[in-house]
Amino acid sequence: MARIFNTALTVLSPAEKVVYLILYHAIFVFFTWTYWKSIFTLPQQPNQKFHLSYTDKERYENEERPEVQKQMLVDMAKKLPVYTRTGSGAVRFCDRCHLIKPDRCHHCSVCAMCVLKMDHHCPWVNNCIGFSNYKFFLQFLAYSVLYCLYIATTVFSYFIKYWRGELPSVRSKFHVLFLLFVACMFFVSLVILFGYHCWLVSRNKTTLEAFCTPVFTNGPEKNGFNLGFIKNIQQVFGDKKKFWLIPIGSSPGDGHSFPMRSRNESQDPLLANEEHWEDNEDDNRGYPEGSSSLAVETET
Repeated sequence: MARIFNTALTVLSPAEKVVYLILYHAIFVFFTWTYWKSIFTLPQQPNQKFHLSYTDKERYENEERPEVQKQMLVDMAKKLPVYTRTGSGAVRFCDRCHLIKPDRCHHCSVCAMCVLKMDHHCPWVNNCIGFSNYKFFLQFLAYSVLYCLYIATTVFSYFIKYWRGELPSVRSKFHVLFLLFVACMFFVSLVILFGYHCWLVSRNKTTLEAFCTPVFTNGPEKNGFNLGFIKNIQQVFGDKKKFWLIPIGSSPGDGHSFPMRSRNESQDPLLANEEHWEDNEDDNRGYPEGSSSLAVETET
């Protein structure tokens, strides 16, 4: 890649060289910075108050009647800010971590832990994407798309020269074709993934919640955390726009509890009809609510 740019820059003016190099290295720095943050930011786990105490754990494990165990979890959950339930209406409990799951928290079988606001486990960064690093993951996708687009656009003019037979070196022809092909291939795949996550952010959903409708104390609600477009973005990037493009932590809250649509509707009744037509559209392609919610509990 460096050889291609050195070859290309030999025919540019000094001013163009400076502009190309500054833009390239600025995008590359943010690309590597966000990638590093996505990899090395550890998934955040629920704090100690969601774990069963030693006494409660002994009582729960020694109890053989499922209905009594269920009632024990209900009594424990009354002291915690949890509003989501399983598909059957039970308190969401992780029998591997021995804790009551906070809202939007799920168990990752790869990381062997419960992750706050878990989105998915990403093999490309070898890390679980959740509350602590979802912003960095989105920024990584955005800068990856920008990086591929920059490479493709700067190489495209030399592809035209290759097409016209104006490139003298056979070696440079191979470099131009290979670089343009790889950049376009990754750009297409990344822009689709980035667009999907932008849609999730606009609706304040995680990947798990997009496929499995969350169940609240009053029943399933696929838009239970949807607060409106601007507030949904702020739930990931924070309310200070100067930090939106920089990979530093700015997401509000602690990942254990989140504002819900039902509470906002009680303060602003107009919010209930804000996206009524979109809800109807989603109903036509939704998943069975009861079985989907149960699947989250048994598989994540």
